[in-house]
Amino acid sequence: MLPQWAANDGEIAAGAAAGAAADAPLDDGALLDAYSGAIIGALERVAPAVTFIEVTGRVRGAGRNRRAEQGSGSGFLFTPDGYLLTNSHVVDGSEEIAVRLNDDTRFHADLVGNDPDSDLAVLRIGHPSALPYVEFGDSSRLKVGQVAIAIGNPLGYSKSVTTGVVSALGRTLRATSGRLMHDVIQTDAALNPGNSGGPLVDSKGRVIGVNTAMIPQAQAICFATGINTAKWVIGQMFAHGRVRRAYIGVSGATVPIATRVVRHFSLSGNTAVHVADIVPGSPAAQAGVQSGDRMVALDGVRINGIDELQRKLDGSLIGRECELQLLRRSSVMKVTIRPIEMPAHRSGGK
Repeated sequence: MLPQWAANDGEIAAGAAAGAAADAPLDDGALLDAYSGAIIGALERVAPAVTFIEVTGRVRGAGRNRRAEQGSGSGFLFTPDGYLLTNSHVVDGSEEIAVRLNDDTRFHADLVGNDPDSDLAVLRIGHPSALPYVEFGDSSRLKVGQVAIAIGNPLGYSKSVTTGVVSALGRTLRATSGRLMHDVIQTDAALNPGNSGGPLVDSKGRVIGVNTAMIPQAQAICFATGINTAKWVIGQMFAHGRVRRAYIGVSGATVPIATRVVRHFSLSGNTAVHVADIVPGSPAAQAGVQSGDRMVALDGVRINGIDELQRKLDGSLIGRECELQLLRRSSVMKVTIRPIEMPAHRSGGK
């Protein structure tokens, strides 16, 4: 029989061992299983709504050299009645669009709206029954470092999945139209040709972005349009069939302002938009804007450069009288301008 003190020590040791086991961190296998489970769960929720998009473009060439341009990309259904989202550059210039669903059935798709300035497009397919669709997340609530999952059809390999994290938020990216896209998500979830238009999702399977671009010369630097931007674009397309933006009819560039001029006129910035050309009959021409003027403010908002001017010219200014502040030679002057809706053939203009 053990002495009482020895028995107590044994009980204490056993209890300590049990407590240590309970407090011990999960081993690598358990952690990997938890991570894998989150990825698999997200994939199971989203993958049925991810589509493969095949595009046939205009016929080029003549005789034996005649051929129809072809391309492909990804997309995803966001309503049960067949509306889906993809990239503008996937479908831009298309003559025919076909969508292949997760079960390999193929449907003709109609283009509901196309917005090169945000690199987003909405399609619709006719389907006799309700379709699986994704749940939208909230890209304004993203945190750098959280899990990001890209799903698509890279290089024609359908239903491919890559994982990574949100690397940065609030990036800007130049669209093919020349306009700057704002609030872009940077991720290291690998993208390849064919991933364009596919969803970027969080660990809960909620779509947080639309995969749009990669930097070929870099490793693991990829971009997605935030889903909150996509929600706004979808609303515009459903309401108007397009995204409405204001237009004043100038072309120009960002230029510096001399420090003495900034101080003399108490300007809040040291750059402005130099007006190079004015479209005849445009709102700018009617307002009396001249080549060589420097635009410093519009509707009470300081304009430090061409990208800020583009961002300011949204649908809220269409048809509304606004005050435009100009630097003309050695004086500051104000004119009244009434922006119009941007003509479709001038996408990306000012």
